[in-house]
Amino acid sequence: MPTIDLNADLGETTAGNPVADDAAMVSLVSSANVATGYHAGDPHAIRTTLRAAADNGVTVGAHPAYNDPAGFGRRFLDYDLAQLADEILYQIGAVDALARSVGTQVSYVKPHGALYNTIVHNEVHARAVIDAIRAFDRELAVMLLPGGVAVDIAQQRGLRVIAEAFADRGYNPDGTLVKRGTPGAVLTDADAVADRVRRIATDGSLVAVDGTVLNVGAESVCVHGDSPGSVELTRAIVEKLKADGIDLRSVL
Repeated sequence: MPTIDLNADLGETTAGNPVADDAAMVSLVSSANVATGYHAGDPHAIRTTLRAAADNGVTVGAHPAYNDPAGFGRRFLDYDLAQLADEILYQIGAVDALARSVGTQVSYVKPHGALYNTIVHNEVHARAVIDAIRAFDRELAVMLLPGGVAVDIAQQRGLRVIAEAFADRGYNPDGTLVKRGTPGAVLTDADAVADRVRRIATDGSLVAVDGTVLNVGAESVCVHGDSPGSVELTRAIVEKLKADGIDLRSVL
């Protein structure tokens, strides 16, 4: 039976202002990328989401970002390696402390937003992320976009890499994501998104915005909790997987 991990970016409520229905999303996915407070989220909201993940048997990942709440972590910020590594380490530790207080723990790290996209090609920032993960726990996995320099560095340093694809984001023909705010960047058609996830689970491929077929070989697929209609979108994915005999299961 084919299997796939379905993950979502959660824990991003700040000062009581939610950007996603975390309770609903955590009941559907198998892994949760939980915000750390640097792009969004506050300790109470983060811990609430972690408790829901623990209650639903959902695997927890830390979702560290550039220190940019005003830009929701979606803008590039320049750092030297040591400063960025320390900030990533701090964020992982904070989420893991909250996770352990509710009976779970951080099992992997998935960088957020601009940081995630930057380490596809920026070696300095990629090394900072990998150094921070190894400083915290060399057994942690790291979830990354296939083909980037961060993948090479992580593998060289002995970390397990979880290859990720996106259910609801447009792809360029080179395998990078279409920049947010441009046509085709975010997909909202539930049937089309569900079909994409089924295709990834069965043959490891997806179709880019120009029709190019990309072989992504992903172990995990992300659906964004803050996308329009995200709960309905995710429910459609889960129903499609079940109907096609594809098992939804965490990688870890």
